[in-house]
Amino acid sequence: MQLEDAGQALIVVDAPIGGVPVAVRRWFDIMAAAAKPENDGSLAAAHDSARAYRSRAKADNTRAAYRSAVRAWCAWCDKHGVPPLPASARDVAAFLAAGRDRGQAGNTLKLRAAAIRFLHRAAGLPSPTDTAEVTETMAGIRRDAPNPQKKRAATLTVLRELLAPIPDDVRGQRDRALLLVGFAGALRRSELAGILLGDLARTDQGYELTLKRTKGSQTEAVLVPLPYGKTELCPVRALARWLDAAAITGGPVFRRVWLPPHAAPDAPPPLPAIGAEPLTPRSIARIVQARAAAAGFTGREFGGHSLKRGALSTGMQAGAHAAQLRRLGRHKSFDVLGEYLEFGNLFDGHPLRDVL
Repeated sequence: MQLEDAGQALIVVDAPIGGVPVAVRRWFDIMAAAAKPENDGSLAAAHDSARAYRSRAKADNTRAAYRSAVRAWCAWCDKHGVPPLPASARDVAAFLAAGRDRGQAGNTLKLRAAAIRFLHRAAGLPSPTDTAEVTETMAGIRRDAPNPQKKRAATLTVLRELLAPIPDDVRGQRDRALLLVGFAGALRRSELAGILLGDLARTDQGYELTLKRTKGSQTEAVLVPLPYGKTELCPVRALARWLDAAAITGGPVFRRVWLPPHAAPDAPPPLPAIGAEPLTPRSIARIVQARAAAAGFTGREFGGHSLKRGALSTGMQAGAHAAQLRRLGRHKSFDVLGEYLEFGNLFDGHPLRDVL
């Protein structure tokens, strides 16, 4: 299987078992990004196709995160003169413990352990992360590391406050549409970032958004309704205004907007520039935080998950059935749905309130 990298053809070879860290890192980078080759009917081509399909078993974002984690693992192995592939359980446990000692979050280390497991399985080797030495080390890290603070839910009341100070310029129209679409669709930041104009179908009832992949459905597309609203919070009208203002006729829906410097006093105001590339998931989180700060909140209270949490919490407060909330959030289980709900006052709606 050949891949293009910086103008040079690279051949995916067998895993460099026992190789130096830089060779392991380079092999994993190529393997994780493997494109499906032309199958000429030979056994070698069939093996290459199988390898490419295995590399696609994980979502794009997961593979990108694994590549970053494997780079960190290989750099640590290079520094300490230990082999990254195959790795000893003792070295993996030490790597994870050292990360925690430097203040890395438990979720970060959990991801790094998963990446090392994926690295070994991709090479056809047993994973050192399945040993008691590593699992017990991770259990201790979870006890030591404080649970990450959940981002505050942007419920309907909060959403109104976020929207109120947004100006009606092009960037403001983009951010208004982004917030309302993210809320109405209970979308994750990566789902917002990935919306293409071709994914949207206008109907009499609103937009039908096709998500080709979601966290809960990696292989089947999901339809998300974005209904017309009766108030200024209508996501359909806000999105249509942004698309018209940005003259978007195809490609990514939510893009970067550059505001030019102020013109001379007698000159007409310069027009903003609209980028061609989509916003990144991290950029969307920053937009939510910036709009929260502009509305008088502490920006770090909010993040990319605030819109999804806010939509589901608002639906719960409005009396929506749990099955409807699960469908809106596209969750596989009710347990996962519960992680997104913000209950507010613990005494409101107590099931025994009118009984005691």
